[in-house]
Amino acid sequence: MGLTWEELGWERVAPGVGRRRLPDWDCTAGLVVGAGAALMIDAGSSLAEGARLRAEARSLSGARVTHVALTHPHFDHVFGAAAFAGVEIFAADGSPEVYGRGREELCADAVRNGLDPRAAQEAADTLVRPRRLVRGTWDLDLGGGVEVRLVRTGEGHTGHDLVVVVPGDPAVVFCGDLVEESGEPQAGPDAVPSRWPAALDRLLALGGEDALYVPGHGAVVDAAFVRTQRDALARRFGVSL
Repeated sequence: MGLTWEELGWERVAPGVGRRRLPDWDCTAGLVVGAGAALMIDAGSSLAEGARLRAEARSLSGARVTHVALTHPHFDHVFGAAAFAGVEIFAADGSPEVYGRGREELCADAVRNGLDPRAAQEAADTLVRPRRLVRGTWDLDLGGGVEVRLVRTGEGHTGHDLVVVVPGDPAVVFCGDLVEESGEPQAGPDAVPSRWPAALDRLLALGGEDALYVPGHGAVVDAAFVRTQRDALARRFGVSL
């Protein structure tokens, strides 16, 4: 008998749906399990972390990871992607530029934030360019009645934010860093603050009032938390709602 979600350090959010809070940056990785297929949401901050996630997903699902969705191109979410060789990798349209010519800046940012320079350079050198680009929405059938929707919500935390909606009762929405619970949302040089509140409005419309919202960092939250964070971002950046 294999280990349970909890024994492997995962939080089971809904049937066949879980998330893991990774060490160092408290970054979230998600997993949705279908019939003979599995979707990983974000890939960790290094090749070693990505490899661990892939092995844990295999143990939990009984199947290999067949799809990876990258919520946005920051090192702590994407540097493990090369560990998922042979997997379909999805990202928001427009982001391949970051995975190509922008990889050295991703490497430098990782080192500034404390990643071992050798691990950062290795991840940057092998960083996978996503081949499946989501312009609006993209529906994935994982088998066994399990379907997910990938949605490019519009700019906010970055210019290339992607969320993953898992229908159900309740629905589960993987928000990437559009939502953060363990600290104030981070707005770096690639953020688009003027559009961030509107992206959160779309996020709320996708999930609904009863959904579980999985942030890029921190504990699972509800719709009220997302609305409060939207309002705080609007005040912080002088955006009218």
